[in-house]
Amino acid sequence: MKALERLFAEKLLKVKAVKIQPTSPFTWASGWKSPIYCDNRKTLSYPALRNFVKLELCRVILEKFGEVDAIAGVATGAIAQGALVAEELNLPFVYVRSSPKDHGLENLIEGELKPGSKVVIIEDLVSTGGSSLKAVQAVRNFGCDVAGMVAIFTYGFPVAEAAFKDAKVTLTTLSNYDAVLEEAVRTHYIDESEIAVLQEWRKDPANWDPK
Repeated sequence: MKALERLFAEKLLKVKAVKIQPTSPFTWASGWKSPIYCDNRKTLSYPALRNFVKLELCRVILEKFGEVDAIAGVATGAIAQGALVAEELNLPFVYVRSSPKDHGLENLIEGELKPGSKVVIIEDLVSTGGSSLKAVQAVRNFGCDVAGMVAIFTYGFPVAEAAFKDAKVTLTTLSNYDAVLEEAVRTHYIDESEIAVLQEWRKDPANWDPK
């Protein structure tokens, strides 16, 4: 997996799906200051890269979980890749909303999912793990077995690792924060002297001070 993580990190940096700015941090919706911004949806705009992501997600599912009954994508970021994976594997696809619709049937899970199904959940990005694990719980509440989650990228926050462990969910990702930093240094996107501050951010992102 290490070779894949580095290869995919290189591809993310190349298409600017990942941006690293330790001296001019981004502000997340949560209000956190962050030296990195990751938008995996950009991979959908490049056919070769889109296909690479699809095939690698499929490979991980087949190797890790074997035969499964359905694929679920976490809305909204993982709907497209989840559908592509389901198409490739010839499996039913549903997506999981962050909250029920405020009209109609008020569904949390959109699509046809049979209780008792063995489901793999696709996520595009794992930060704290909160929204990802809400999707897991929704599928479990529907009476299905969540075999695991496969994501495109994780920041590797300690809080997320603990949350996935507590929820007894196996998380596998195509790449991660460490791999991106390694590739960013190797390709001179950032200087090695910036690594320390970037690692400090990951330890406690809610209280990180870029100054």
